[in-house]
Amino acid sequence: MAPGGDAFGGIAPGRNRPYLLRTRVFASEPASTGAKVRAPMNPVFVAIDTVDRGRARALAAAVRPHVGGLKLGLEFFCANGPEAVRDVAGDAPLFLDLKLHDIPNTVAGAVRAVLPLRPAFLTVHAAGGPAMLRAAAEAAAGEIKLLGVTVLTSLDDGDLDRVGQRGPVADQVRRLALLAREAGLSGVVCSPHEIRTLRAECGPDFLLVVPGIRPAGAGVGDQKRVMTPAEALAAGADHLVIGRPITGDPDPAAAARRILA
Repeated sequence: MAPGGDAFGGIAPGRNRPYLLRTRVFASEPASTGAKVRAPMNPVFVAIDTVDRGRARALAAAVRPHVGGLKLGLEFFCANGPEAVRDVAGDAPLFLDLKLHDIPNTVAGAVRAVLPLRPAFLTVHAAGGPAMLRAAAEAAAGEIKLLGVTVLTSLDDGDLDRVGQRGPVADQVRRLALLAREAGLSGVVCSPHEIRTLRAECGPDFLLVVPGIRPAGAGVGDQKRVMTPAEALAAGADHLVIGRPITGDPDPAAAARRILA
């Protein structure tokens, strides 16, 4: 690994062997800025957002050689269960995006329940509060990396105001990210627009996993705070979550390769 890099180890879903999830591998310092460029080996997690197990398996098989991992979420988990998650993920690093949010004891139990899947990442809502976040971190026992979901990328300042949360969005994201770090989580999920602030506030080792990624010219759909893949990485993202621009393409593998290129 290049100087300045680091690695995260784990157990591949459904397999008794280690995998290496590498990130923060730095390139040389540009003469113009003197700052190091963040260059993950393969930062893309593809969001497999479907309840159809066969469709999910086909998408996973098509993109697995071209991406850093697969994201399966609440919709698929509720429709198909943990065995289907294991089946679809195979030996790819798994981002299990369940966004757990409940009383501390319930969330801790849910975290322990999914430990056998050995996900690389598991999400909980940072808005669940410090006690819930600490309980989740204790239940994870260092076996998986917990990410706190800050503010969903489908929400803007007006949406926060309507649910009684203090805005603007950037301030709420910062508050929740600092809360997650203090509670012992490995990182957060944030929109591309908050990357620079959180990198400065939370330090170089706090993981920033970023949805709301849209290649140039792609439709934004229901996302309100978006950025291109290159812009997000330049801002300091560790991993990018990309769904429809890849899975909605007639050739998902080709779409993944184009984005990486």
